[in-house]
Amino acid sequence: MSSNDKSAARAMISTINAVEGFDPVPLAVDYTDMNTGETRKRLPVMAQVAWFRLKYPEGRFTLNVAPGKDCFVATARIYKNYLDPVDCFLSEASASRGYLPEKPTVSPREWAQTAALGIALRNAGFGLQFHAAGDSFEEPAVNELGQLIESSQISETDTKSDSLPVQDESGGIDENVLSDSVPLAQSAEDPLEAAKKMPCPGKHKGKTLGEMITADPGFLVWVANKFSGDPAITAAAKLICDHALAASA
Repeated sequence: MSSNDKSAARAMISTINAVEGFDPVPLAVDYTDMNTGETRKRLPVMAQVAWFRLKYPEGRFTLNVAPGKDCFVATARIYKNYLDPVDCFLSEASASRGYLPEKPTVSPREWAQTAALGIALRNAGFGLQFHAAGDSFEEPAVNELGQLIESSQISETDTKSDSLPVQDESGGIDENVLSDSVPLAQSAEDPLEAAKKMPCPGKHKGKTLGEMITADPGFLVWVANKFSGDPAITAAAKLICDHALAASA
């Protein structure tokens, strides 16, 4: 393909999700490819989200995250409208991230969510004209396949959120990580079942969240919306409540 043909193809790709008066190019930043040393362009996740909101003002996205042995695996879904049924999503993507001792201020959970969201937005066409970006620093990848082999059962909790995860820029993490990861569907245990096994806080300590579905559903709602002692427990309660709401619809 000639350079003219490539330019024409890129120009055509840039019309995907076009919004009158908005040009994402000035928001792109440079990054250095770890393998080739080549300087390329990428679009930060925040810019992708802003572009998405301009294109679909009534759109929404959901984020699910499950802890594995040494990492968090997040899955993001993009919807054109907040009223769209759960299975009618525009795109979906997963990503996994582990804790980095040299960057203690960076939450692997939030990093995984941000990465998954960036991939899903890219798959939905928000930034396809830019080169796919990778990490801005060299770090060993999480051995996801090794974890699946070593552990026959991985304890997981699934969380759902319609808000953008916090991006810790002070730690120098490239929040627009676009490396595909093991899908959540490969988990050893269903996220909902794992959520039901999470321990209850407070007055029902010693019991599980699953037991509260029939024993004290009001307490389950309180944990999902008010409890702040453990994000994993809160997220599990939210998943159970969301599932119950969807089943009753």
